[in-house]
Amino acid sequence: MVRRIACILIFLMTAFNLFAQELNCNFVVNAQQTGNENVQVFKTLEKQLSEFVNNTRWTNKSFEVLERIDCSMVVNILDYSSDAFQASIQVQSARPVYNSSYSSSVYNFNDKDFNFNYLEYQNLNFNTQQFESNLISVIAFHVYMILAMDADTFALNGGQKYYEQARDIANYSQRGNSMGWEPPSGGDQTRRVLIDNVLSNSYSEFRKVLYDYHRLGLDLMAANPKEAKTAISNAIVNFKNLHKRRPNSFLVRTFFDAKADEITDIFSSGPKVKISDLVSTLNKVAPIHSKKWQKIKF
Repeated sequence: MVRRIACILIFLMTAFNLFAQELNCNFVVNAQQTGNENVQVFKTLEKQLSEFVNNTRWTNKSFEVLERIDCSMVVNILDYSSDAFQASIQVQSARPVYNSSYSSSVYNFNDKDFNFNYLEYQNLNFNTQQFESNLISVIAFHVYMILAMDADTFALNGGQKYYEQARDIANYSQRGNSMGWEPPSGGDQTRRVLIDNVLSNSYSEFRKVLYDYHRLGLDLMAANPKEAKTAISNAIVNFKNLHKRRPNSFLVRTFFDAKADEITDIFSSGPKVKISDLVSTLNKVAPIHSKKWQKIKF
């Protein structure tokens, strides 16, 4: 009997490992700006959203526990009245680098258009085909962007189906008339702009850079740092052609929001490689980080 119970427990633990959810998300609701941060509804919202993100099955792919994607979502509540909340959400994700303890930032997006309605303890259900609420749509959109960009770093265009799901969410959520889903007009930095750009052929270099930078660059760093640095440099230089077609694009800015510090660290130490073209490209496509580029050693 004891052996049988032990076998059952082992089976259940193994099954859990095989079918663990995709994300390991640290979820925070920050209500400091409201002046009422200790109100119970904020704690309940944080707990429910954390369970929603971490316990929902977002794909049909089997993830082991150690394969779950590390990420964070910080909801900053700016104001609220009854069940109406005005907020923003900062979303970040990282992926491990092969043969190291280092994790590299992949997705870094500050979504300022996050107004939603929420009643304490309401059911949070995601439907792949239809709009449920702006709260659910925004969270689900960013989940699929995390999944897509992570997959793109491991296989060229590997995140396609997840980007398409994010686009579907954007399409049906537009009917809810909430900000951030509407078709872009010049200068917008919204969810709609982000997903439209990622899936546009005009920005095709972006996804190739994601793959080359991580899989052909960072993942080789432990074995051959000089070769890895050269690959990373070559990957970034690919942004030159994109910049010619779409100067100062929002999509490229999202890449460097995640990568600027890392790039500076990579090329400020270790074996020297030829990087004159890299520095020139960085100053053209990401001039906002010019002070960081000055730290790069030739």
